[in-house]
Amino acid sequence: MASQNDAGITVKANPSQDGFRLIELPPELETLLTSPDAPVLTFESAGNDTLTVLKTPGKNYILRQKNTSNGLWLLQPHNDPESMQTGLSTIATIHETVELELMKDDPETIKPKPKGKWHERFGATR
Repeated sequence: MASQNDAGITVKANPSQDGFRLIELPPELETLLTSPDAPVLTFESAGNDTLTVLKTPGKNYILRQKNTSNGLWLLQPHNDPESMQTGLSTIATIHETVELELMKDDPETIKPKPKGKWHERFGATR
């Protein structure tokens, strides 16, 4: 085997203490937000303060947190002045995403998802 001169890309673990969550946007909401005249969106409590609703001019979405055991790393480029190498540095590891569910009912009549052990919650939301 020939010698390998390529050291690859260095990745440094440098997570901040900031919390991050990713929001899964439906295509119609992404189109609305990227339009030249994007509206202002608001978050409001609903369902006896057990739910959060994202309000758009035409539709409302319930926010639901989804947990995963497979973390997602947020990375940013970094330059190491000592070694003169460019690499990546982790900003955070994300274990939760937020899913938007189109709200069809009055928020006061929507029951929150059941609480309990993670596998019970997982089964109830699938």
